[in-house]
Amino acid sequence: MERRPPSCPRQAWEEKEGAPPAPSSWAKTNETCKVQPLLAEGAGGCAVPPDSCLPICPLPVWQEESQKLEFLASICTICSTSSMDSTEWSMLYFCQLEVVEVIEALLQEEPRDQLSTTVRQQAMLAIISMSRVKLLLQEKKNSILHTCFCSVFHLPPQDTQGPNAYLYSKTLAALDGMLQSLVCSAGTLSTMELQNIFQLLLPFTSSQPEVVEERAMARIARLANFITTYSLPQICPCFVQAAAPGHQCSETHQFVMLGKLVGHLTLCCTCKDRGTRHEAAEALHHLHTFIMQQLSRCPRLHNKGQLELQEDWTRKQSWHHSRSGRAIKIFLMFTKYLQPTDQVDIILIAIKSFRSPSIYSISAAAHMVDILVEDPAFHPGQVLNIVWTIYGNLPSITAVVAHNSLDRALLVLTNKHPAEVVASLLQCSPTCTHVAMAMWKIMFSKPQAAKKVLQELVSMLMNQPLRKTSTSSKDNPRILSLAATRTINEILLQPTCLREVDSIFPQLFLALLFQVSFTTELTLQEVQIFWKEHQQYQLTPIRSAVNSIRVLLRVMGFEKQVLAIEAQGGWDALLRAHTHLIGVSILAREMMETPRPLHYTIFCHLAELLSVEGHTWEMVAMVFLTEMLGCIDLSEDVDHALEIFPMYLQSQCLGMPSLVLRAILKLTKRPSTARKTLVLLPYIMELLLDADSDARAVALPVLSNMLCLLERKASSLTALVLANKLRPLFEDESDTVRELSIHLFQDTMGLVVGAEKKQMKKEVWNSLLPLLLHLHDQDKNVAKASQEALCSASHFLKWRQLAQMDEMAQIWRICECLLARNRSKAKDYLHQSQPYLKSPQESLRREAVRFI
Repeated sequence: MERRPPSCPRQAWEEKEGAPPAPSSWAKTNETCKVQPLLAEGAGGCAVPPDSCLPICPLPVWQEESQKLEFLASICTICSTSSMDSTEWSMLYFCQLEVVEVIEALLQEEPRDQLSTTVRQQAMLAIISMSRVKLLLQEKKNSILHTCFCSVFHLPPQDTQGPNAYLYSKTLAALDGMLQSLVCSAGTLSTMELQNIFQLLLPFTSSQPEVVEERAMARIARLANFITTYSLPQICPCFVQAAAPGHQCSETHQFVMLGKLVGHLTLCCTCKDRGTRHEAAEALHHLHTFIMQQLSRCPRLHNKGQLELQEDWTRKQSWHHSRSGRAIKIFLMFTKYLQPTDQVDIILIAIKSFRSPSIYSISAAAHMVDILVEDPAFHPGQVLNIVWTIYGNLPSITAVVAHNSLDRALLVLTNKHPAEVVASLLQCSPTCTHVAMAMWKIMFSKPQAAKKVLQELVSMLMNQPLRKTSTSSKDNPRILSLAATRTINEILLQPTCLREVDSIFPQLFLALLFQVSFTTELTLQEVQIFWKEHQQYQLTPIRSAVNSIRVLLRVMGFEKQVLAIEAQGGWDALLRAHTHLIGVSILAREMMETPRPLHYTIFCHLAELLSVEGHTWEMVAMVFLTEMLGCIDLSEDVDHALEIFPMYLQSQCLGMPSLVLRAILKLTKRPSTARKTLVLLPYIMELLLDADSDARAVALPVLSNMLCLLERKASSLTALVLANKLRPLFEDESDTVRELSIHLFQDTMGLVVGAEKKQMKKEVWNSLLPLLLHLHDQDKNVAKASQEALCSASHFLKWRQLAQMDEMAQIWRICECLLARNRSKAKDYLHQSQPYLKSPQESLRREAVRFI
C-alpha cells in the first residue's frame, strides 16, 4: 500500500480542538511508511527491538497472534511515551489512515465463532491511545466502531463457567472502556460524541440475534451509567423544557438523541429476551438520572432536579422486572421532558415497531403513540414525517390494536393540524393509492375531522399560483391541487362522505370548476411530474377534473343537469382551452335550474371570491357570475355584483372589462335592475379612453342606456362631460366604436339644458370638422351616423346652412363657411385635421389634404 508523500499530510484533524502539532520530522519529504518499523513495547511490557517489529503496512503476511499483538501494543506505546519529534511519532502521524485501516482489518480477521485471543482487547486499547492524542481520524471513527461492534457482539453466547469466561468479561470491559474514552477525549464535543455512539449502537439492539441485542443494550446501559458520573459539558436545558421564542444554542450543547433513546429503550423493555429487557431498564434508569442531574445544574430548575433525582433512586429496584405495563410506567416518567422533536422520534419508532408484533409489545407501542399525540404541538415538517411513516408502514401492519392506535392518531392530528395532514397525505400519494384511500376513510369517519379535511382540500384546489416549474410535488402547489382533485374524485364515491360534501357543496363545486380551468393551462412537464408513476391510469388531469364535477353533481342528485350539459356539448367544451369559457357558460345556465337557495348560495360565494382580485381563476368566476345575472330571480341580489364590478372594469386581464360591461348592459335593459347600475357610471366613463376597442363597443351602449335613466339635471351634466370624452373615439380603429360614439354624441346634444348649453356649444363646434371628414368614412354606417349628427348639430347651433346640406357637393361650402364664421379657430381646425393625414383610410387622408 502506497501512502501519500509527507509533503501533503492529512489535514482533517487540524481543525479539531486539541489536535496535535505536526512533528518536526515531517520535513523529510522522501520518507515513506512502507518499510518503517514501529518501535514499541511488546504485549508483555518489555521493549521490542527494532528487528522484531513489523512494518505498519502491508500486513497480509501477519499470521501469528504475537505479531498482531506486538503491532497493536507498539501503537499504544508510541502514543503514550514517544516524543512528538521522534521518528516513531512522525510515522504514526503521517500514517493515521493506514494504521486505522490495519486495526480494522485485524478486527475483521478475528473469527466470530470463538474468542480465544486478546487481539480484540488490544485493538480497542490502540483505538483508545490514538483517540487520546487526537490521532484517530474523525472520518474513520464510525467505520472502526461498527467493526468493533460486529466483532464483539456476534461472538457466541458467553460461557460463564468455562475457561474463556474471563476473556469474554475482559473483552466487553475493553469495549466499554473504549466507548467511555472516546467520549472523554472529545473535549467540548463529548456530548456529540456520546450521541454518535448511541446512534451507532441502536441498530444492534433490534432485528438481531438475542445475544447481539443484549450485548449492544448492555453497552448503552454502561455508557448511560458512565455519563451520570462523568462531568459532560453543560447541556442546554432546552432538551427537556420548551425554549423561549428565538432561543438558539450551540450544536455541541444539544442532546437530540433523547427521543430516540427513550422510544427504543422503552420498546426493548417489552421484548422477549430477559437479558435485553433488564439492560434496557437499566439504561432508562441511568438516562433518567442523567436528566435529573442536568436539571439540577440549571439554576432555574435546581430544586426540582434535586428532588426528582432523590425520588428517582428510590424507584430503581422496581425497574428491573418491567414488561408491557411497567414499560409504560417508565415511559410516563419521561414524557414531561420530551420536546416535540423527541415526541415525533418516539412516534415514528413506535409506528415502525407495529410491523413486528412478535418482537415488541404492540399494546405498549400503541399506548406510547396515544400518549404523545394527545396534545400535539408539531410543526408542519414533523406532521409530514408522521403521515409519511403511517403511509409507508400501513400495508405491513396487521394487528388490530396497532390499526386502532393509528386511526386515533390520524384523527387527532387531523383535528389539530388539518392543513398539514392533508398536504402531507397528498404528497405521499398524489394519485390516491389504496393505502392513501384507507387513510382518507379514517379521516372521514368522524364528522368534525371530515369537515376540516374537505375544507382543506377545497383550499388546495383554490391555491393555483402562477406557473411554477418544479420536479417535485412536495413544493409545487399546482401539483398538489391536481392531487386534491384526484382524491376528491375517490372520496365522492364513498357513501359515508356525502353529508359533509353536501354541507360545502357550493364551495366544492366552484373549486372543482376553477381546477378544470387551471388544468387547461398546465405545462407538459407538470403533467408528466404528476402522472410519471401512474401512467396506467387512463384519465388525463383535465378529464379527471371534469369527471370530478360530473360525479359531484350526480351524488348530489343533479343527474338532470348532468345530462343537459352533455346534450349541449358542455362537458366536451370544458376539456378544450379555446372552448372552455363556452363550457363554463353552459354549466352556469344549467346550474340556474337548481333550487333557488342553492344557486343563490353559489352566486353569493362567487361574489365573495371575486371581492379579492388577482386569482388565476377570476375570468372563469366572472363568466359564471355574469351568466347567473341573466336569471331574473337574482335581480334583488344584484348589489353583490355591483360592489365588485368597479375593480374588474379596471382589470388588466384581457377580456375582463368587456365581460363585465356585457353583464352591466343586460342589467341596464332590465327595469328591476337598471337604476341600480347608475353607481357604475363614473367608472364606465373613465374606462372609455383607456379600454380596448372591444370594451368601448360595449361601454357605449351601456352609457346610452344609463343617460336615459338619469334625472334631467344629472343627465345634462353627465352629457356635457361625456361629449368631451366621445370626440377622440371618432377616430377609433373599430367601425362599431366610431358609429356608436357618433350616435351617442348626437344624443348628448339633446340632453343638455340650462347653463350647460353654452359649454356644450363649444364641444359641438369642436366636433364639426371631424364629423364633416367622416362623411367620407369607408364604413357606410359611420358616414350615415356622421350625417345625422351634423344635422342634429345644425339644430343645436341654429345654423340653417348646415341643416340644409343634403348633397355631398355642399360639404366644402360648409367647410368654407366654418372658417368664415370663426377665423380665429383656423389654427385649431388645422391641428384637428392633421391626424387624418395618417389615417388608414385613403378617403379620409384625401379629404384632410383638401381641407388643409
